[in-house]
Amino acid sequence: MKALTRSAGPRRVLFAIGTLVLMATSACASAPATSNNPMPPAPEPAASTQSKVPLSTVESLRQLIDNHQLTEVRTTYNSTYGASLLFRPETLGYYVVLFHGKEFWRVMQTDSFDDAESLYRTFVSQTQTLGQVEIDTMRLDAGNKYAEHMIAVNQAKLRSLQQDANNQQQQAQQVAAQQEQAHQQAVALSSDLHNTNAQLDAVKQQIRALETMQSNPNLVLPTPAPATTAAPTPQPNQPPAASP
Repeated sequence: MKALTRSAGPRRVLFAIGTLVLMATSACASAPATSNNPMPPAPEPAASTQSKVPLSTVESLRQLIDNHQLTEVRTTYNSTYGASLLFRPETLGYYVVLFHGKEFWRVMQTDSFDDAESLYRTFVSQTQTLGQVEIDTMRLDAGNKYAEHMIAVNQAKLRSLQQDANNQQQQAQQVAAQQEQAHQQAVALSSDLHNTNAQLDAVKQQIRALETMQSNPNLVLPTPAPATTAAPTPQPNQPPAASP
């Protein structure tokens, strides 16, 4: 009997402890969450998760670019049009973009590098076609502006040459007038020089004659003038003498 009594005592204790644990667990489950009794928040209803609108491909791409999660593989520009091949290392995915200016026009996503390369080449070809019009317009506009500039430059050069030609013509007329005046003056001076030389020669002859006369030691007397005979006076009533 004593043995049975001893064995029954511990069993009752264990049963009582188990009952208390179960009561405490049920009380905690029924009690509201407080600061003294923290509980994990209940999950949000399924309706709230379904209300979120997924980002578009363009918006998702912009967000990845802003977060520096993409690596640029290739980019081609044709005027304001361009195509880019971007790689996302985290997901091993590729984005192929066709853009105009700073706006994304078309964005395509793929996990295949071959498909991404094919899409990129297609977009590059489209940028060449789309950008050719802008390139031609740019070249034609630049050509017109260059031609207008060259017209202005050549017109200024033409005005300068015309002014130079006018100045040269005026100078030529002035030189011609000065040449004519100088020619006339030269003719007059030549005549004066001829007369002056003649006078000089006459004076030199007189000087030489005087010098010759003065250097002669012989006395030279002037030749006397011949005597003149007077005609006889005729007598009255006498015929004149006949001439022999």
